[in-house]
Amino acid sequence: MTSLLIRRVLLMVPTLWVIATLTFFMIHAAPGGPFQSEREIPEAAKQQLNAKYGLDRPLGEQYVSFLIHAVRFDFGPSYKFPARQVREIILEALPVSAELAGWALLLALVFGVPFGVLAAVKQNQRLDYAAMGAALAGVSVPNFVLGPALVLGLSLTLFLFPPALWQGPMSRVLPVATLATAYVAYIARLTRAGMLEVLRQDYIRTARAKGLSERAVVFKHALKLGILPVVSYLGPAAARVVMGSIVIETIFSVPGLGRYLVNAAFNRDYTLVMGEVLFYATMLMVLNLIIDVAYTRLDPRVEAA
Repeated sequence: MTSLLIRRVLLMVPTLWVIATLTFFMIHAAPGGPFQSEREIPEAAKQQLNAKYGLDRPLGEQYVSFLIHAVRFDFGPSYKFPARQVREIILEALPVSAELAGWALLLALVFGVPFGVLAAVKQNQRLDYAAMGAALAGVSVPNFVLGPALVLGLSLTLFLFPPALWQGPMSRVLPVATLATAYVAYIARLTRAGMLEVLRQDYIRTARAKGLSERAVVFKHALKLGILPVVSYLGPAAARVVMGSIVIETIFSVPGLGRYLVNAAFNRDYTLVMGEVLFYATMLMVLNLIIDVAYTRLDPRVEAA
């Protein structure tokens, strides 16, 4: 376990360097600039702004300065919000994005795992077909379609939930449900596949031959290994939930990291874009590491290998 942690942590360093390098040069190669607007500002004022933020220096020098400061989690001020540091914006918006992603992932597990277990136990029966049909529908509808549809039906027609913002428990229902729907479907399908494979194992037949109840066989013996595909999926799922929240935060005007990232990309806010991309990358690597550790705890064969 210790060697696994050391290897993964050491691998993060070159990976983050590659991501930082690609992000830096891609954002600088994009057309336009941070001080471009519909009303052209005087050339002298633009030169002063470039000098203030160091954009008049050679690109290589800017790149080295960016890396040195990024190591300290210091990306400088935002070009769009010059009175605020990028670090402050990230730390302010992080709890909102974390809450949205956390609720969505929890909802996906709470509904996805039981649906998958029931579908496996009732294989090729009506419950199995209904659960997998619903899962297929959940996977097929993208969240940028589902979100506006829920707003139209539940907010603007039935007036059950607020259509946007992030104020109070009711305002969380639609964003969380929209983000979680696809992952409920994925987890249900993975749980069903894992459980079907485990339920055919010899030790399950032995447990049934000993007279154990079907509930004990399923939940005490089969579920521990049957849920392993879900555990291995949680790393990529957490990454996709976090990245998917970018769209959801834009649709529902949620003041999280995703909304800031979208606005920063439109405004060519170099420092905010690079800071958020690196923060996302670091957070996703840490999440994947945590999932790998949990996987080895559930399946000792992985650690032994």
